Amino acid sequence: MPNGAFASVVATDASIRAMCTFKLSNGEMQGVAVALFNPNTTEITPLDGLEGEVNALLCDEERDTVYVGGNFKGANSTNAIAWVGTDGWTNLPFAGFNGPVKAITKASNGHIIFGGTFTGLGNSSTPNASTTQVINLSTAELSDQNGASGTEPKDIVCPGSSSSSWLLQNNSPGYWEADFSFGFTPTKLRLRNAQGDHGTKTFRFLAYPIDGIMNLTYVDPDSGNNVTCTSECPLRNDAEYQEFTFVNRVGMNKFRIAISEWYGDGGGLAGIELFQSDIYSYAVSAFNEPTCGGIEFPASASNTGPWKVAPSLESSSDYLEAELTRDYDPDEVFVTFYPNIEESGNYSVNMYTPGCQADGTCLSRGRVNITGIMSTGSDEESNFTTTLYQTNNFDKYDQIYFGYIEKNSDSFKPSVTIRPLAGQDVDALTIVAQRVGFTLINSTGGLNGLYDFDPEVAVVNTSSLTNSPINKLGASFDRASGVTTLITDDNVTYVGGNFTSKDHDNILAIIENDDVKEPGGGLNGEVFAMYLNDTQLYVGGDFSNTQTGPVKGLDNVAVYDTKEDKWSALGAGVDGPVEHAVPLMINITQDTPEVVIAFTGSFSSCNAFDDYDAVSVDGFAIWVASKGTWLQNLDGNYPGFTGSLTAAILDLPMGGSLYAGSLSSAQLGISGAATLSNEGLGQFPLKIRASSSSSNSSTLTRRDVSAMKNDTTGVMTGIFYDEDNHNITVLADDSVTGLGSGILSESTFVALAIRSGVLFAGGDISGTIDETDVKGLISYDLTSKSFTSQPPSLSGANSTVAAIAVRPNSADVYIGGSFENAGALECPGLCTYNVDSGQWNRPGSELEGTVYSLLWVSKNQLIAGGDLRGNGSDQRFLASWDAKKEEWTNFPGADDLPGPVVVLSPGSSDYDQLWVAGTSLEDGSVFIMKYDGENWHAVKPALSSETIIRGLQVFTVTEEHEASDFLDKKQVLMLTGSIDIPDFGVASAAIFNGTTYQPYALTMKAGDSPGTIAGIFSQRDNFFAEESHMPLVFVILIGLAIALGLMLLLVLAGIILDRIRKKREGYAPAPTSMYDRGSGMQRIPPHELLESLGQGRSGAPRV
Repeated sequence: MPNGAFASVVATDASIRAMCTFKLSNGEMQGVAVALFNPNTTEITPLDGLEGEVNALLCDEERDTVYVGGNFKGANSTNAIAWVGTDGWTNLPFAGFNGPVKAITKASNGHIIFGGTFTGLGNSSTPNASTTQVINLSTAELSDQNGASGTEPKDIVCPGSSSSSWLLQNNSPGYWEADFSFGFTPTKLRLRNAQGDHGTKTFRFLAYPIDGIMNLTYVDPDSGNNVTCTSECPLRNDAEYQEFTFVNRVGMNKFRIAISEWYGDGGGLAGIELFQSDIYSYAVSAFNEPTCGGIEFPASASNTGPWKVAPSLESSSDYLEAELTRDYDPDEVFVTFYPNIEESGNYSVNMYTPGCQADGTCLSRGRVNITGIMSTGSDEESNFTTTLYQTNNFDKYDQIYFGYIEKNSDSFKPSVTIRPLAGQDVDALTIVAQRVGFTLINSTGGLNGLYDFDPEVAVVNTSSLTNSPINKLGASFDRASGVTTLITDDNVTYVGGNFTSKDHDNILAIIENDDVKEPGGGLNGEVFAMYLNDTQLYVGGDFSNTQTGPVKGLDNVAVYDTKEDKWSALGAGVDGPVEHAVPLMINITQDTPEVVIAFTGSFSSCNAFDDYDAVSVDGFAIWVASKGTWLQNLDGNYPGFTGSLTAAILDLPMGGSLYAGSLSSAQLGISGAATLSNEGLGQFPLKIRASSSSSNSSTLTRRDVSAMKNDTTGVMTGIFYDEDNHNITVLADDSVTGLGSGILSESTFVALAIRSGVLFAGGDISGTIDETDVKGLISYDLTSKSFTSQPPSLSGANSTVAAIAVRPNSADVYIGGSFENAGALECPGLCTYNVDSGQWNRPGSELEGTVYSLLWVSKNQLIAGGDLRGNGSDQRFLASWDAKKEEWTNFPGADDLPGPVVVLSPGSSDYDQLWVAGTSLEDGSVFIMKYDGENWHAVKPALSSETIIRGLQVFTVTEEHEASDFLDKKQVLMLTGSIDIPDFGVASAAIFNGTTYQPYALTMKAGDSPGTIAGIFSQRDNFFAEESHMPLVFVILIGLAIALGLMLLLVLAGIILDRIRKKREGYAPAPTSMYDRGSGMQRIPPHELLESLGQGRSGAPRV
């Protein structure tokens, strides 16, 4: 791990969210829970018995117990359970919770604190939230199609009564339908099948007025899994009833059950029940829950006075309306609502009022008085009185109460009464009553996301839950609050999540299990993750500052000093929510690894701060506290990481660390370019920054500038310039900097050449220089560091340049690409620019097309590869230009080439031999061929169409390989790009030794997918023999998804290799990488590849 390598110990088909080291009190190591993993033997022992997800673990060595929390069922517990010693799963005294558990910690007093999104204990009789209220079918308008004689649709709306079945005619499809005068949003359907010679086999549920088929889910009795159905939902005929859950919440006022298949002679049903999660009491009694069907205290309403039913018109349901005169008596006109409250707890109560515009009563609407009796006794806080205006044009609702409501019983029923407000001086008054809604906030006992469990107590007394300050604290949280993370530091427990109350928001500290404070003033957004390192509490979430707002740069990540009670920024934060904060061990400053913090979440960059630019990342960033910055900002050779980390254990009993997530690592973390010398891979001395992903989309499509799939971002090409005592490296990248504002940031540079100190750069380029439009090509004086007089722009076709080649000892610069004209000159695909005259010339008139590559093999002979036409019609893939004779010829044997040549490289020091690569027009495969001076030879087998070759280069190596017809024993051919090697996978660079391919370098993008090496450039043109030994350096151009737009970097004035500090031996990618599918192929160490880079000359090496 300190050198950037991970060893994969366990592979899973899901995600690991929590780990802890399980040791018994006698010191015996049991493993790492929740499956027991032995880090010494790598043996896995499954802990069967849970169905669902585990979110949190706490290994309590003192009690030989692992506390497990999540969203699951196991034994007789829900969402919380314990694994005790060697006894296995053990129910906790409270049998879990009625909602998911997200975090568990052990307080200083030995109590176990659970955090999550629950409101009650698992053994309390709490109703299912999705089936709170039964929808009244008995008062709906019922009908059917093809119903059998002697049966009626109404026969099945009250299950449990003496009703009979409703049947269809024999061998006929049909439907059962209910039409209502009120709207509802069902959450569950319960069907009882007919028995005997009739029964329904498949059905569909149609909702109106949307006239759509609803998606339903049900539990498969064989597998126990949830299954989704739509037009053909199966109904069992061997069970008392079957339940279906609605996938989507859709409002409706009519539904139909259409039967398409049946058991026996025909279809039929014995009962229908429909449920909703909303708790309503309607003024129109017919809309309330049915009195049949076994409901103990169904919702109801009563009224006194001149009330009449008004049609719904534009409202959701019919309602009661009373028209009063001036002498009305409020005590004689009222409606009382009685809800079905099955669970005592805190509720929000809303009064719904129909609009006056639809029924034309706006001129007579007035005010109403509302009173509520919410519990027994004389508790004034739970009984209320309020007034409302009913002059609203459209439907509205008002919260009339928020607080405790006692559940229904034989001796008490909560009630809300509406009546006209006394003393309204009007001749005519209209008041309306429609419905009252009740929403459960938290249940009896006051639990709301926090629970304090004393392991010494064998029986939990639910009536005394609020005796615990921690439980009482949770009860003070507002509705829909939740706790996501817990950490204990000595006598302080830190609580993070999404909660608000009168005194606390999102993060708090519980001191000595009683005193509560907000650390440093709290945070203004949700907290998802925390990690404590000594006195530094690292926090990730969705926030931007403290509640009081005095600290800058707290975007989604922050660190809290527990000793100083102060928040500090991590740089300037990241640009999206952080979900995990996990420790990681890396060598940074010395041989001893140090703890850094890995943040995982939905962000794309680390924000700019101080002298650091924004750093593009893909949801994974590492903070190095000892350096006060992100790992990507550090100079030097440090590992690179991508993926995610969800959990870690740094102190395994036998030493070492254990990590969970989906993580890939590389020996060297770089952006854009790296050096390759006989010392190995190294960091390029200049930091190449990625522009922020927020500015552009990473899917920006470039126009074709080569025959290759041009979807690589990063450094595309480079060149050295060391003439006239200059020491300059030029890189062409995927964003523009240093050229002023004239060149558009969307430009792409793919080809570079230097002639007498003037840089020619080509690609997909647009802009304005000195009020002159440029297209495809620019020129730049490296000596004066300024633009020269620009060549007239290219136009036509794609107006892009793919290759530039300067004729030796000449003022002519040859430009190849996809264009039709250079300035005013017709010059399709290939043109010559004379530096002295500033004029374009066309080299011959018999060749045209798209040029992808150019190579001077002598001072007079130029080889051009591409998709070419000779004499207007003859297809050519490789052509030869004789500059002295000024004539084109087809390259010898070029008819044997299967497709356009994309890449050209010399195959011998005298350039009599060539290597070429391209894509076959016949089958789309990628071909590599060698010309030996007389004939062409194809490398077999061809590479797959997924391969992208961006560069070819022959190197001399120190160790001989087997003889072949393609290469000498001490030569290899390096391929760069994205090479799909048979029986291995994708490599960014590969070595061909004449018989087989071997992976040489693997790169990865920020998104954990393979990167691309665009090419290798060096001070020497070829490496065929042990000739002059010069202190040379290669630069690998690595196309990582680091930015959009294009960069042309001019790296000036004496960058030397002394800044490359850490020496490495080869490239060792992490075996956890998804695309590193083979580890048995030996990578060639750089010192063997770079035999020709001798040490024969003193002086500073040139980069």
